[in-house]
Amino acid sequence: MFLTLSCNEIDKPEILVFTKTAGYRHESIEAGIEAIKKIGAENSFVVDVSENADIFTKENLTRYAAVIFLNTSGDVLDSAQQLSFEQYIRSGGGFTGIHAASDTEPDWPWFQQLVGATFKNHPPVCKATLKVVENNHPATAMLPEIWERTDEWYNFKWRNPEVTPLILLDETSYEGGENGDYHPIAWFHEFDGGRAFYTGGGHTKETFSEPLFLQHLLGGIRYAMGISQTKSHF
Repeated sequence: MFLTLSCNEIDKPEILVFTKTAGYRHESIEAGIEAIKKIGAENSFVVDVSENADIFTKENLTRYAAVIFLNTSGDVLDSAQQLSFEQYIRSGGGFTGIHAASDTEPDWPWFQQLVGATFKNHPPVCKATLKVVENNHPATAMLPEIWERTDEWYNFKWRNPEVTPLILLDETSYEGGENGDYHPIAWFHEFDGGRAFYTGGGHTKETFSEPLFLQHLLGGIRYAMGISQTKSHF
């Protein structure tokens, strides 16, 4: 889907929300789309949404300040589209991965490094305690040091050691954690010329109506866009 911009939108940065799935499809995708559209409208950036991988061309991706993989899953890009996305990041582009983005393109090592981890499994949806370990970042500056929330908590079979963790899961607060005392669930890093942010939240529809989660997500999107300030509007 390509959007036609009105005159008052022409100078606003654009982001792409990509929602293609080749595996499990989350029911929360539509709620996520609406939430990102809302925070975009309230924070002066234009949101384009597509699940058509043909949008991944070198020429088209230059439009976007950041690309968000919203609960994508499985193999969603062909080799030419993968190359275009690599070129976009290497040209200074930004990436935000939400929840199942870590269950996307499992056979594409570059993408796994970009996202920062590879999905393994998860226990049922439950409440858990999160510990903010880096609060000097747009995605966490507004969060309490200890944050309790309900979601589907991923275990990871591989993690990129080069990322900077923002939030850790306390595995003593719920059942089914398999990553031990050090279980990052949100992080960021500069990668291959660009910027990447990932948050493990986003399985439930309710996630996308939680004010704190939306501020966390907005901060991550802003980081991916190259915007450092933490002030937000809701």
